[in-house]
Amino acid sequence: MQKIFLLAGTALLMVACGGSEKTYDATGTFEATETTVYAEQSGALLTFNVNEGDSLPAGLEVGLIDTTQTWLKMQHTEATKVVYQSQKPDMERQIAATRQQLAKARQDEQRYRELVADGAAPAKMLDDAESQVKVLQKQLDAQVSSLNTQLSTLNSQLSAADVQKAQLQDMLLKCHIVTPTRGTVLEKYVEQGEFVSVGKPLLKIADTEAMYLRAYVTSAQLQHIKIGQQVKVFADYGDGQRKEYAGIISWISSRSEFTPKTILTDDERADLVYAVKVTVKNDGYVKIGMYGELKL
Repeated sequence: MQKIFLLAGTALLMVACGGSEKTYDATGTFEATETTVYAEQSGALLTFNVNEGDSLPAGLEVGLIDTTQTWLKMQHTEATKVVYQSQKPDMERQIAATRQQLAKARQDEQRYRELVADGAAPAKMLDDAESQVKVLQKQLDAQVSSLNTQLSTLNSQLSAADVQKAQLQDMLLKCHIVTPTRGTVLEKYVEQGEFVSVGKPLLKIADTEAMYLRAYVTSAQLQHIKIGQQVKVFADYGDGQRKEYAGIISWISSRSEFTPKTILTDDERADLVYAVKVTVKNDGYVKIGMYGELKL
């Protein structure tokens, strides 16, 4: 009989010891990559089709800031470009007359050179013809230089107008509020009709499909983990309700830090721990801030 009681007591002790064994190596909280969308232009918010809890794809236009003044500036820039373009000189036409006069003067110069060589004309006539050619050549060079300067100035003004147009197009584009990444709307900071200024936060979204558990491990546990390692993650719903997920260690901190008060590790007496991130594919039940457990 004593042997039976001894065996029973031993079994109960083993069960008790087994029940006190931890089913996790570290705990933490679930997080998601959060992105705050800011206003990039100032103006009245004409539309803003966003509600907290909405699941939005990347690249979706969700709002529009008033573009009237920017659009008017762009029209003014386009009109200015037309004016500059119309002022461009037609060089060939403007120097055509001088070219023709110069060609005629060179013919006269050649004729007088032949006459002087034959003794049929005085040398002064050749000197006058050569002088006329030089004068007309200088006039032509001056015209070409002046027209080139005018053309260069107008081209620079056109280039400046093109830059201004590109700036205005960029401003117009930034009036359209577009989601930079997919995610769920966590917070909405403004309403349609409000005036917003550059840098004002409009909404915050988070990719809740690709969640991660931020947990803390001791230095002794570091030798058992590495980037890309597959581990088990448990979402804690309270009252003993847990759900298991497959996780992959995606980041390990290179610096130690003091144990956060809200975090338990395998060695609760450890003062210094290392943060790790474990990527988990969310099935819709894991929420930001929920407690989780990590099993190596």
